[in-house]
Amino acid sequence: MENNDLMEKIVSLCKRRGFVFPGSEIYGGFANSYTYGPYGVGLKNNIKALWWKKFVQDREDVVGMDGPIILHPRVWEASGHATGFNDALVDCKNCKKRFRADHLVEDATGQDLEGKPEEMKKVLDEQVDCPNCGKRKWTEVRNFNMMFKTQLNTTDDEAEQMAYLRPETAGAIFIEFKNVLDSARVKIPFGIAQIGKAFRNEIVAGNFIFRLREFEQMEIEYFIRPDADWEKIFNEWLDAQVEFAMELGAKKESLRRYEHPKEKLSFYSKKTIDVEFNYPFGFKELFGLAHRTDYDLTNHAKFSGQKLEYFDAEKNERFVPHVIEPTFGLDRSILVALLSAYVEEDVNGETRVVMKFPKNLAPVKVAVFPLLKNKPELVKKARSIYEKVKSRFVCEFDDNGNVGKRYRRQDEIGTPYCVTVDFDTLEDNTVTVRDRDTMEQVRVAVKELPEWIDSHLNGSEK
Repeated sequence: MENNDLMEKIVSLCKRRGFVFPGSEIYGGFANSYTYGPYGVGLKNNIKALWWKKFVQDREDVVGMDGPIILHPRVWEASGHATGFNDALVDCKNCKKRFRADHLVEDATGQDLEGKPEEMKKVLDEQVDCPNCGKRKWTEVRNFNMMFKTQLNTTDDEAEQMAYLRPETAGAIFIEFKNVLDSARVKIPFGIAQIGKAFRNEIVAGNFIFRLREFEQMEIEYFIRPDADWEKIFNEWLDAQVEFAMELGAKKESLRRYEHPKEKLSFYSKKTIDVEFNYPFGFKELFGLAHRTDYDLTNHAKFSGQKLEYFDAEKNERFVPHVIEPTFGLDRSILVALLSAYVEEDVNGETRVVMKFPKNLAPVKVAVFPLLKNKPELVKKARSIYEKVKSRFVCEFDDNGNVGKRYRRQDEIGTPYCVTVDFDTLEDNTVTVRDRDTMEQVRVAVKELPEWIDSHLNGSEK
């Protein structure tokens, strides 16, 4: 299957089966805006739950929080976003369309000229035609801040106050460092985790949900001693990120690690590595990992006038911790799960499309069918089984169309098990359970069905 075909098929399936819809579609759409439908939000919530369990619930050294989207404007002055969070943009004079200058140059030449506007302009003028109209008439390359501005109305007597939608979730974590330290009885090394929305007003070049202006991050700030063996800790987090990508369904050969060259590192970073995934449009970032030193806490202490230190009672010393930052993009995690799950199989001369999600990520775990819709006794029995099963698992009742079509629909949304109630069920109280991946069918007693499903979903079947 060609990569472009795969992406088109994923986008089509997502809309058809209720995973992801184009945003504001009844008004003609809204660029790079998407809605997660009934199955998409189920997949999304399952990925968040998997991440939270793995990185917060199952660890003794990480606690959670949920900070505001709109923070005090000085937060972004302290972090450097107010002045340094820029994209290099260029406009086509002919068609008036705007592009990321560095992306145009890299796509055309392979050169990474980020931070070099004059060199980018030279390459654009000499080698790059506008992707939209084909002309080569470029404006100067200009830097634009990517933060979304908003205004806070206070009282009638006060002027409106400028604020920003957060461009990353980390800011909220750093400014609550002292409160978490005082209330949660954490000891270094420890992390603070958060899942939440972030917003960046940047040029977005398609690729479905890969890059959005409104997106969701799953982020951890992991605080360590300045003299700690940070490289060991860094590599442990990197391994954990790769492991999580594989838990989304990614194959090992679809992942690679890209270390940012020293000349491209943020001035405060000791090391930054991206975990990249082989999307249909090439290897691109999935997760990021950075050693941010003590830059953030030091700057927030300076701008706020508050001490943001850790006191080590055993050694009787105070210090500003350094930070290892594992960042996970939730929308990209969803895209990776969708791409990794998509399979086409030939079944008796027909193509079967099946989403082979890891079972814990599947938005629906079980579907219950009556064999025939027009037999009240089968429908009644199927309904009673459905009520019993749905109290423990996310479950669907489906009596629309023949059983073969129902199987195909459940295959396309990734449901691991389909339960069919037939005339034998009325005689011996057993049902047919069909496996998504193998299509094998077994008879299971109704009284044992919940435990059977539970053991197979959790991999403990014999």
